[in-house]
Amino acid sequence: MNYEQLLDRAFTELPTLSVEKVDFQIPEADSLIQGSKTVVKNIAQIADKARRSKDDIAKYLTKELAAPISMSGSSLDINAKVSGAALNQKIKAYFEAYVICKECHKPDTHFGGRDRGYVTIVCEACGARYTIKSY
Repeated sequence: MNYEQLLDRAFTELPTLSVEKVDFQIPEADSLIQGSKTVVKNIAQIADKARRSKDDIAKYLTKELAAPISMSGSSLDINAKVSGAALNQKIKAYFEAYVICKECHKPDTHFGGRDRGYVTIVCEACGARYTIKSY
């Protein structure tokens, strides 16, 4: 057998890999402005999708928006007027930095630990581990 025949034979014996489409969508905030506050009604769904606690997301948004945040039941109260577009941009930035894996681009990550202002992110899909600055 020549090289081309061996190569063709090798390719025919390879298993067929399914083309996997990622159906992951970064959730949008369901928010409304009430007076001088902005209320995010679906913070629990956002936290579930990120597989993080509501407090982690609230802490990140507090720093990014430079506004105090409080939790009231299943909603998040931001003590500032924040447009829906700006809020969604901050949530997208959170997902890109702290949820979606830098190697395989899947959202199957968890925090491996925090140390000296840094957080270790571990991907359950590909096994990647990397450290980024904490919020």
